[in-house]
Amino acid sequence: MVYEGDLRCLLEHCYSGTKIITDAPLDNQGKAQSFSPTDLLATSLAACMMTIMGIEARKMNHNISGSTIAIRKIMAANPRRVCEVQLEMVIQSVLPITDEQRSLLEFAAHNCPVAQSLHVDIKQTVNFEYR
Repeated sequence: MVYEGDLRCLLEHCYSGTKIITDAPLDNQGKAQSFSPTDLLATSLAACMMTIMGIEARKMNHNISGSTIAIRKIMAANPRRVCEVQLEMVIQSVLPITDEQRSLLEFAAHNCPVAQSLHVDIKQTVNFEYR
């Protein structure tokens, strides 16, 4: 990671060389021209949940490609921190998903590594819709 100045950081993945730029949000002296570090936290939760659900779906011989998550991050003040991440998941599947399979997928999501790593004070609100 390199701090480029003007509240911007350049992150480079050590194996792939993929680069991500972070920028401070407008409400914290930034330009909001890229993800903020707290945006990445919320997005990491969503990506981790979907990845673990994908692994679980694969075990069930389901393909959930095309599934989406709308992410909303809620900030608190004093101290400034993420206090809630709201996720609206739309799970796509060609084959019908049974109630038992839904339970397994949702359990997998709520127990992904990022969800388990976040402080208990960060509320994780997740709604699942199956199509």
